[in-house]
This record gives sequence, C-alpha cells and structure tokens, in this order.
Amino acid sequence: MPIKIPNNLPGRPILESEGVMIIREADAIRQDIRPINIGLLNLMPNKIKTETQFARLLGSTPLQIDLTLVRMTNHVARNTSQEHLSAFYQPWEEVKTQKFDGFIITGAPVEKLPFEEVGYWQEMCDVLDWTQTHVHRTMTICWAAQAAAYHFYKMPKYARDTKATGVYRQRTLVPASPYLRGFSDDFCLPVSRWTETRKADIPAESNLAVLAEDDETGMCLLDDPDHRSLHMFNHIEYDTTSLADEFERDSQVSETPIRPQNYFPGDDATLDPVNRWRAHAHLLFGNWINEMYQTTPFDLEKIGE
Repeated sequence: MPIKIPNNLPGRPILESEGVMIIREADAIRQDIRPINIGLLNLMPNKIKTETQFARLLGSTPLQIDLTLVRMTNHVARNTSQEHLSAFYQPWEEVKTQKFDGFIITGAPVEKLPFEEVGYWQEMCDVLDWTQTHVHRTMTICWAAQAAAYHFYKMPKYARDTKATGVYRQRTLVPASPYLRGFSDDFCLPVSRWTETRKADIPAESNLAVLAEDDETGMCLLDDPDHRSLHMFNHIEYDTTSLADEFERDSQVSETPIRPQNYFPGDDATLDPVNRWRAHAHLLFGNWINEMYQTTPFDLEKIGE
C-alpha cells in the first residue's frame, strides 16, 4: 500500500521518480481499510528535504500510511517559507487532540544548547508527555532522542571534543528485538552531532535496552518500552549527499571543517559518496511500522487507554 501525502508537496515528484507508491486522497478514501496514521514533528532546518526523507522510508511499507506534518506552535522557522508551512504543516497545538498510531520527532540544530535554553523546550516536554496518551508508538531522532532520554530519565548529554560526523559501523546487540528483525550483525549509519548521551547513565531500575551501538560514537538505538518509544541517536533518514551538504556548509563558515569519516571514497571529498545504509533504514522503519500495526487498536480513540 502507498503513502498519502498532499498532491503539491514539493517532495512528491522526487518520491514518484524513485518509485515510492503514493496515493491520492480520493483514492485512499475509497479503500475499505483504516490507514496507519503517523505524525512527523519536523524540527530540522530544511523541512522540505527532511519531510521527503521520512516520507520515502514510510512509503516503502506494505500498509497505507496517512502522514501528518507537524511543527512547533510558536517557533518561527527561518529556513522554510511561511507559505510552505501554512500549506502543509499543522501547529502541534492544533493536532494535540488527535491520536496517532505513530509519531516521529526529528533532530534539531540546537544540541549545543542546554535543554532548558531551547526556545521551545517547554512545548517539547509537553509533546513528549502527550505521546504517552495520544500516540501508540513514538520514534525520536538525534537531538529529539537525547531530549526524550533527558525528559523521561534525566540522562544528561555531553559535549564531544570534536563533531562526530560520518558513516559509522554499528553493532547489533539484541538481534532478537523485533525492531532489528533481519538486521546484519553490524550495519552502517550516518552520524552528525556534537553531543552524546551515554549508556552509563541509563538508570539501573529502568527497562531501557541498547539495541545497537558503536565504540566511537556511542549509543545508536535505544528501546524504551515503558514509553512505547524507540530512540535513534543517529541520522538513519539521511540522503546519500546529506553529510556532503553539511560539510560544504561548514566549509563556508570554518577554515577547518571536519570531514565526514568513512564517507567519501578514499576520504576524497571531491568524489561522490556511496550510500551504505539505505537498506537498513528501510528495514528499521518497516519493522517499526509492523510492530505498530500488530498492536495498535483498530479504534484510534482507544489509543492511550
């Protein structure tokens, strides 16, 4: 089954050219099935690129997905036009009465700030608490994963000496986890962050389980069954060129930008990078949606009861 997104969403032609199945709203209504309702709270600067990345992963599943794009209520995005936000996004304050089978919260370019100094931190806390009553399964990405670990478990984040950027090989620690069904013993994922949340700070009495990690960049994937959440500390959604784009951006503002590790062929930034994580990205999202589908109530209103 395909994903339902607005007909004039900018990323739609890209997804169609890649063979991602997309359904029109009129056709979706005619199908006698309940779609899986997933919300995407997009905190990334380039919202168009990010919404396309997640739609690509969600659209590869065999279920019909109804995607709702969400933004923080009062935060003013500086890198996306107001026209785009008004046309395709709903403020969280307007969707918080709704219930979702799944909800994704992206990373954000605020990781160097203490959590409490982020302009929308209180609303972020409200969103995380709201997922416990209005969402069946939640996935947090990068900074949002750090924020969730801090909010629910008081796990701090630490500044790294240098930025972790590149493609790092992660070890699969719990191959029996339903989220890692079909995963290799190790797999590559893009990493891009200046801070880290550490496994040593996991509370002893919690049910948190580290599903994958890397010695150099730390925790990758953290299962949080008590909050029906999956915390991904890296950027599994990135395009092939995302790290190259970041490196180019950093090169314009720094004389010593950090070249992404294990990314460019032969460590030569003039060569096109090769994507080594696409298959596992699709696999993780497929497993996450399958777990959601198997356990979510048919009646959306029963979510959170």
